[in-house]
Amino acid sequence: MIDEKEILKKVQESIVEALGVDEEDATPGAVLFDDLGAESLDLLDIVFRLEKIFGIKVPRGGIQQDLLDEEGLKEEEVLIDGALTARGAEELKKRMPEVDGERIVDGFRIDDIPMLFTVQTFVNIVKRALAEKETAH
Repeated sequence: MIDEKEILKKVQESIVEALGVDEEDATPGAVLFDDLGAESLDLLDIVFRLEKIFGIKVPRGGIQQDLLDEEGLKEEEVLIDGALTARGAEELKKRMPEVDGERIVDGFRIDDIPMLFTVQTFVNIVKRALAEKETAH
């Protein structure tokens, strides 16, 4: 298994290449949209690069789907009309501890979750995908 520092380095390189930002700006806490000027299509470019580098498959909408697939929870407990319930906001905070929790509130639109992504979010996604790949073998 690749260590987190190596994953971070490769994630940062991918983000720098995809967004054309300076290396020192791609810190783990940098929010892709707010801090680095990413747009929706840039996320696909970053995901494609990471899949190629790490030999993984990143499920589209993975964090949103994880939230809805949580064992023991009914969808209406976490989501109503595309917006998080208070319980949904708490669950998302657990899944995305790298994000400023104050940004995840009751009523937050599930479709806006990618707006919260930080460099560290991609590190966590890669770590999870590598772990799943390892257990599949």
